[in-house]
Amino acid sequence: MNGKAILLTLLILVLTACGQIAATTTAVAPPPRVPGTAFRDCPDCPEMVVIPAGTYTMGSSAAEKSWAASHGGNLASVADESPQHVVSLRSFALGKYDVTRTEYAAFVRETGYRAGDGCGRDSFKWNKQAGVDWRNPGFTQTERDPVVCISWQDARAYVSWLNGKVRRMASGDGPYRLPSEAEWEYAARAGTTTRFWWGDDDTDADQHAWYKGNSGGQTHPVGSKPANAFGLHDMVGNVWQWTEDCYADSYTGAPTDGTASEVANACLRVDRGSSWLYPTWLLRSAVRERNPADYRDMIMGFRLARTLP
Repeated sequence: MNGKAILLTLLILVLTACGQIAATTTAVAPPPRVPGTAFRDCPDCPEMVVIPAGTYTMGSSAAEKSWAASHGGNLASVADESPQHVVSLRSFALGKYDVTRTEYAAFVRETGYRAGDGCGRDSFKWNKQAGVDWRNPGFTQTERDPVVCISWQDARAYVSWLNGKVRRMASGDGPYRLPSEAEWEYAARAGTTTRFWWGDDDTDADQHAWYKGNSGGQTHPVGSKPANAFGLHDMVGNVWQWTEDCYADSYTGAPTDGTASEVANACLRVDRGSSWLYPTWLLRSAVRERNPADYRDMIMGFRLARTLP
């Protein structure tokens, strides 16, 4: 073989190798943009649903606050649901379900991420107990149950890992994230303006959510209750879900474009959706809660959002 032939052969081999490397590092194909379409970016990735762009009124009315105050709450506890304000959002994707034990276990298995220094078993006092964690929360779970004992920091670590898996790390960011509070409420309402996503009657809660009255004191497999109009299961009940936002006790000055509210210093993080431990009035779409970023409790889980191109 002459010199030119050898060089040509080497060039072909190099180009072939480069093509193979590129094939292993190429970003995943863009997700669908048709609202209601479900997709999964990778075998370990949670199933996502495309949420349509839209505009809605965030927060609760004075009449709804009065109803909540007469059904187990008080006016002070719902004061942070105002003022009502109009929010316009672009299309995004949201997890069809809360992140499950199986999905979280894949993250821990690959990264060796530590479970932390304990988990609370009484959400009203947050007394962390050693030996209680997402693997052993104090009650029996299936692998399809939502993972619990997850802090906001834990959820963000999972997001970082998942973005690395799908190799969409442009400028240090990836498509996966926690939802903003505005995105969460928009998705939970799914076009409704009623107290609950299924209507105004809390006596229908048994058919639509896991809460104090029907949970038996524990979580249940995701998807056991019907989906809302956007195709999302367990948006309320089962576990509280972290959002990206810093908490403020009023919506005054809150973003109106669906983005998360952030402050420069450390803040309490907003969680939404209530859980298996709480009564029906807290299953309303407008309900807000907040906790420290390192808060782990057996009522706390999370759901992913994904930015769409």
